Amino acid sequence: MIKGFSKLSKAEKIDWLAENFFHEKIKGIDTLNQYVNEDADLQQLHDEFIENTISNFYVPYAIAPNFLINGKPYAIPMAIEESSVVAAAALTAKFWGSRGGFKANVISTTKIGQVHFTYEGDKDELQDYFLSVKNDLIHATDHITANMRKRGGGIVDIELRDRTKALEHYFQLHVSFETGDSMGANFINSCLEAIADSFRKEGILVVMSILSNYVPQCLVRAEVSCKIEEFFPNDAEMYALKFVQAVEIANVEPYRAVTHNKGIMNGIDAVVLATGNDFRAVAAGAHAYAAKDGQYRSLTKAEIVDGYFNFSIEIPLSLGTVGGLTKLHPLAKLSMEILQRPTAKELMQIVAVAGLAQNFAALRALTTTGIQQGHMKMHLMNILNQLEANVHEKELISEAFRGKTVSHSAIAEHLHLIRTGH
Repeated sequence: MIKGFSKLSKAEKIDWLAENFFHEKIKGIDTLNQYVNEDADLQQLHDEFIENTISNFYVPYAIAPNFLINGKPYAIPMAIEESSVVAAAALTAKFWGSRGGFKANVISTTKIGQVHFTYEGDKDELQDYFLSVKNDLIHATDHITANMRKRGGGIVDIELRDRTKALEHYFQLHVSFETGDSMGANFINSCLEAIADSFRKEGILVVMSILSNYVPQCLVRAEVSCKIEEFFPNDAEMYALKFVQAVEIANVEPYRAVTHNKGIMNGIDAVVLATGNDFRAVAAGAHAYAAKDGQYRSLTKAEIVDGYFNFSIEIPLSLGTVGGLTKLHPLAKLSMEILQRPTAKELMQIVAVAGLAQNFAALRALTTTGIQQGHMKMHLMNILNQLEANVHEKELISEAFRGKTVSHSAIAEHLHLIRTGH
């Protein structure tokens, strides 16, 4: 245990860690230093994102090209460490690019914040009080909302909600917002605190004021469609039917649905992270939406209608293109440039498409060749890197295991044979 850790310099923090936790002190310190940016100003920018920074943790940054969305071509930046995700996205983009591309539209953009409070008095009196001060509550945020209103955003409505059936004496002010191209977290929270301060009176105990990452009224839809005969080179109708059945299984079986939706989030989170948005908030909201009717289900839908295969996703996405890391992190800014400086609505469409593409790639593999074929190449390379194989050894082993099952023990044994000449 240590007191005053945050007050130590970065070097002092690292020395303390090395002394108390590193098995090989010099090697551990060298590893941290390897990931420090040589540009002092850039490193300081990263250091100031969070507290107690001692280095940087790299995640690969990649591009999935050739996406056609609403007739417009995109190269989509993705930040993710999981094998095959970017390759799958790129292959899917190519597949659908020759079949009309992706269609996407934003259904709604309303976001939610809540003032949670308890009240033990007469409910009718509380309702009368709320109605009498509702306009005052909105005006209490004028100093915060002025600029947002100029951009077409602001507070949409405030509702008093009685939640006493779920929890004794529990009520909330349910506030809906439009935040334009901003994700709006700080804006919403500031408004809620101002509303809470204005709403206080005897008998009302404000517990907390906070935005919600569940945004079922901030929805985007993406879809693709093709003739069944274009779905697969052979036995197209059978494989299209298997694909639809796979989605239906995920819609009724939570054990499958969780993995199914995790694959969707592989694509979504990678783009959200690359653009400096909050992938944790997006993931939490998406999974909540998947369980909105009381059972966890697939976020995608598939059907065969009149000889056409149709595949779609409808998902809540609260994203921003101004403010926060989107304007601070150099790679986030570059991602926005690569995406042709999208509005928040356009970014919602792009991200939804990335999720749909990822799910399509996974389900198509699962219902045709199997999921492992696509993973094996990257899995093999990860094992070879763990075993510190050189370029020549990698070439020999890659050829030897082409089309074969890959395991750590088998690779290690083969590498040993190469190195010993047996």
